[in-house]
Amino acid sequence: MTKPVYAIGDIHGQIDMLKAALALIESDGGPDAKVVFLGDYIDRGPDSCAVVQTLIEGYAQGRNWRALKGNHDRYLLRFMSDKNVHDSRTRPDLMWFNPILGGDKTMLSYGVYAKDGASVSNTHTAALSAVPQSHLDFLNDLDLTHTHDKLLFVHAGIRPGVPLADQVEDDLIWIREPFLSDPRDHGYLIVHGHTALDAPQHYGNRVNLDSGAGFGRPLTTAVFEGRDCWLLTPKGRIAFGP
Repeated sequence: MTKPVYAIGDIHGQIDMLKAALALIESDGGPDAKVVFLGDYIDRGPDSCAVVQTLIEGYAQGRNWRALKGNHDRYLLRFMSDKNVHDSRTRPDLMWFNPILGGDKTMLSYGVYAKDGASVSNTHTAALSAVPQSHLDFLNDLDLTHTHDKLLFVHAGIRPGVPLADQVEDDLIWIREPFLSDPRDHGYLIVHGHTALDAPQHYGNRVNLDSGAGFGRPLTTAVFEGRDCWLLTPKGRIAFGP
């Protein structure tokens, strides 16, 4: 019998939603349940610091967790390492502190006041004292993909037609097209987030679990047994297919 694996979509600083999702998983699968987190733990929501700390503590407790890197997680890493507040995949007029991206909320969760147009140098200096090195180490060590049976978990998606071993980070954490419109079977059922929707969607060859928690919509939790999928709710499992 295939053991279930649970997946949680983009969290974006929503610590209360994360705690509720973990409680649902433990109720359904017990404390040893395997959980894959699809990235984007920070930005937009109210407490990115607490989300990262919760993940770190889970790993330290020996939980069967696999956390993947998202593009927003890389924003913080780049800012902390070299003051970079832009990404080549982002609109050039948007800096990370802009509320649209939500870096201002991440900094505030660490006690650093930052806003669009603020002094990058001053904010960086304050952040160096405020953000624990353990948080940066954790985010820096995140995997880009995780496979489980016929499932491939990844933050954004894959470059269609490219072998998994040849995929590059920028695609795995940023891609939308041509991945989203590609109908082919990729050899795995791709489970991803990154492209926020009003509700999770199953497309047959991929499942998008980013239901917009970063914008205040519910955080999605799903459970897979083989390629069979259910959404996990307070009322139990709900069958979820294309």
